Amino acid sequence: MDWQGWFTLGVLGVVMVGMVREIAGPDLIMMAGLFSLAAVGILTPGETFSGFANPAMATIGALFVVSAGLRETGAIEAVVRRVFGTARTELVGLVRMCPPLAAMSAFLNNAPIVAMMTPVVISWAHRNRLSPSHFLIPLSYATILGSLTTLIGTSVNLTVAGLMLDAEMPPMGFFELLPAGLPVCVAGLAFLILVAPRWIPARRDPGEEVGEHRREYTATMLVAPGCPHAHKTVQDAGLRQLPGLFLVEIERAGHMITPVGPDETIAVGDRLTFAGVVATIVDLQRTPGLVPVVEADDRVEPRPDHPLMEAVISRSSPLVGQSIRDSNFRTVYDAAVIAVHRNGERVGGKIGEIVLRPGDTLLLQAAQGFHRAHRNSPDFYLISEIPDTASGRRDRAWVALAILLGMIGVVLLGWLPISVASFVAAGSLVATRCINGPTARRSVDFSILVVIAAGLGIAVAMEKTGAARAVASILVGTAGELGPMATLAVVYFVTVGLAELLHHNAAAAIMFPIGVAAAAQANLDPRVFVMAIALGANCAFASPVTYQTHLIVYGPGGYRFTDFVRVGLPLDIVCGIVALAVLPRAFPF
Repeated sequence: MDWQGWFTLGVLGVVMVGMVREIAGPDLIMMAGLFSLAAVGILTPGETFSGFANPAMATIGALFVVSAGLRETGAIEAVVRRVFGTARTELVGLVRMCPPLAAMSAFLNNAPIVAMMTPVVISWAHRNRLSPSHFLIPLSYATILGSLTTLIGTSVNLTVAGLMLDAEMPPMGFFELLPAGLPVCVAGLAFLILVAPRWIPARRDPGEEVGEHRREYTATMLVAPGCPHAHKTVQDAGLRQLPGLFLVEIERAGHMITPVGPDETIAVGDRLTFAGVVATIVDLQRTPGLVPVVEADDRVEPRPDHPLMEAVISRSSPLVGQSIRDSNFRTVYDAAVIAVHRNGERVGGKIGEIVLRPGDTLLLQAAQGFHRAHRNSPDFYLISEIPDTASGRRDRAWVALAILLGMIGVVLLGWLPISVASFVAAGSLVATRCINGPTARRSVDFSILVVIAAGLGIAVAMEKTGAARAVASILVGTAGELGPMATLAVVYFVTVGLAELLHHNAAAAIMFPIGVAAAAQANLDPRVFVMAIALGANCAFASPVTYQTHLIVYGPGGYRFTDFVRVGLPLDIVCGIVALAVLPRAFPF
């Protein structure tokens, strides 16, 4: 191996150290490594940017849009809210949560699933007086395990599939990973349900520690036909003893029911008055059929692209001293007041009858242009948007699901490759107004795509300079005498180790040429090594900083780094043992 090979290995080592020490974002570190190889002439311009032209890159980007379309229409949310059903214990909750989400993640990007499920899981855990931390790590891990079974389950699989095409290997089939991935998935889910909760301490989100000091709003909601809470008792609807939320009263046919007992049955047409922090009010507003009421005979229907905002009334505002109804707030500002907060006090009465004072904070449903139009207005001290609260096109959930099933169907039937089908699906979601153009563009995580593309470029350098062959020689030399299984085990666990230190896609891209070279030197079929790399790059659970879904649950679960290590390392070993047991049977040497 000449200086170019040593330089490539040196760059790879620096990249690994930089990512472990988190001196910058993974995308910046990987790009720095890639362009270092280009700067010294190891990679030509075409080779440097070859990763960006890989079909897997475009496919992953399109799947981000598909997942966002399902999220915006509420299609995912409608499914996951049924997951827990009437579960009331930790074990039953995990049994009902983990397998369905694993199945869902086989066909959807797991990051949007985890992002949408996190508040649902936290809400369910709070209602049942359980620690959300016992569920959020299993939530993240279960979606990864489910993604082991299909080509589109995770970007790692697509990355490996793209590398197989570049190496002129037969393409990866849609369910080719299933014979090996399903046993690993089942073993991993059993570990998450039966063992993991015992090893995860009951953590709390730091925001919960100061929950009693957060802004508390008063809001009235109308129970419309189709509301899932209708015909249930307050207790069964989960509206009893929910931290941060209190059901103050129920107005039914002009009669007031207060205090509200846990056995009181909720009926269609009831007006429920709540006092709660903004997160719980937002959660209520997202519930289908639970419609905010602003005046006695006026209600606010959720509208696409109308997020929730908070606005603080200034001392000079013409709203001061007027009730919300008399001020014609909705007409003047083209926004509806959903709830009101006043200096830590509960504001009694109906929303429309509340007389506004300086310093009152209003929770509004407003058009996107409200912030821009009124941010310099003397009527308000401050206006801020609450992220991710636009209602989306809820009436198009079935359209989005039909497009997803159509995409899966044409790929399974061999009519279109996944790279084309994913773009057709993304375009169909935009064309049918399941998602608008700006939201579709924002849904693409370009930092992930940059990591993947840079990793593919570094993999090219590993192959071109002979560094991959040199590393493969070391692996075969140390394990080859013990037989093919030892070589396969070394490739698998080295891939897991790299995935724990680097981004999972980068580990797959770097190990691919090493695995192929190891197979060639041992005169073995490279396909089993390639599948081992795909599984190993996914099954790395011990580090919270190398996988997007781990980062999503890290903060809300109140976790520490050691919580992931405590659960993730044993899960790495369990998955590794099962993978090495089934891989040679599914893909003979």
